[in-house]
Amino acid sequence: MSGGDERVVFVLAEPGDESLVTGGSIARLRSAGADVRVLYRSVGTAVPGEIDAAFAALGGGDGNGREWHGIDWRSLPAASADPVADLSSVLSEHRASAVVIGTGDEVLQGAAIDAAADHGIPAYVSTRVTGAAGARVSAIDVSAQVEQKLLALAAYRSRWTVKGTALVRDDGSLLAVTGTESYLRVDPPASSTIDVAPTVTGRVTAAVAGMLAGIAFGLLGTIAHQSTIAVGAVTIPVGLILAVTGASALLIALRMLLADRLVVLAAAVGLLGTIFLLSLQSSGGSVLIPQGVPGTVWTIVPALVAAVAVAWPRLHAHRLQAHGGQLQ
Repeated sequence: MSGGDERVVFVLAEPGDESLVTGGSIARLRSAGADVRVLYRSVGTAVPGEIDAAFAALGGGDGNGREWHGIDWRSLPAASADPVADLSSVLSEHRASAVVIGTGDEVLQGAAIDAAADHGIPAYVSTRVTGAAGARVSAIDVSAQVEQKLLALAAYRSRWTVKGTALVRDDGSLLAVTGTESYLRVDPPASSTIDVAPTVTGRVTAAVAGMLAGIAFGLLGTIAHQSTIAVGAVTIPVGLILAVTGASALLIALRMLLADRLVVLAAAVGLLGTIFLLSLQSSGGSVLIPQGVPGTVWTIVPALVAAVAVAWPRLHAHRLQAHGGQLQ
């Protein structure tokens, strides 16, 4: 984050934290002409006039409604059921180029990192709210913005008082306001997801390929599931183990690698359909899946794995690691 073309979303717990944790960074970005949006978990007991005064100080202009020359704020929906989706919506609306996280709330912090990763933009986590021992951090010089930060902090009379260049909390403890704010940078992870082309032809082709793979695994597994190896007095159902493992690996791998459930569903239909058809008695009276423990396991376990694989949600990767990127 370095210039006027930046559009940065700050994620914080409540009003006042934007000034305490990231006030210098907000003021510096605003002085460069960047657009800033502050997103709170909740407004809490903050006095509206305090927020207005603080943002006017950080934004470098007089407040007008809830927007001050490119700086804006809002709060997440109360008891949000999907904070990642809520944050993603804000990032899309703001066309964000970066996310700055100034809250120690693990759920909100993780959701902000996930939302940033989904949008392919970096996230910066303040070292005030996350452990940074042994990690590389980006220290930002905000000495030129200390006065603005102090003015913004002084606006929150309901939370603390400002004495010189120090913050005085209700319990009498002092916190020095310095000219440095430090962050850990979390870059968007290298994607391990293969996105199926959003066209009908692409989806149908991928689904057909998945179904053919399911049929192949169902056929091979049915042929092999009765094979055993005797080791002394112990009979090892090696065929059943390989068949179940192979079928499960196919379904799980498709769910982990592909965002489109249709492909996984098609593979499951091909696999289970093949197992079902081969379990029927042929016109000559032969049965490829005879009754017994191996046959029962081979018909039930793949069905259970298929149900879980199809229903399993797409996972977000929580990665909080320091990188050497510069926040300028």
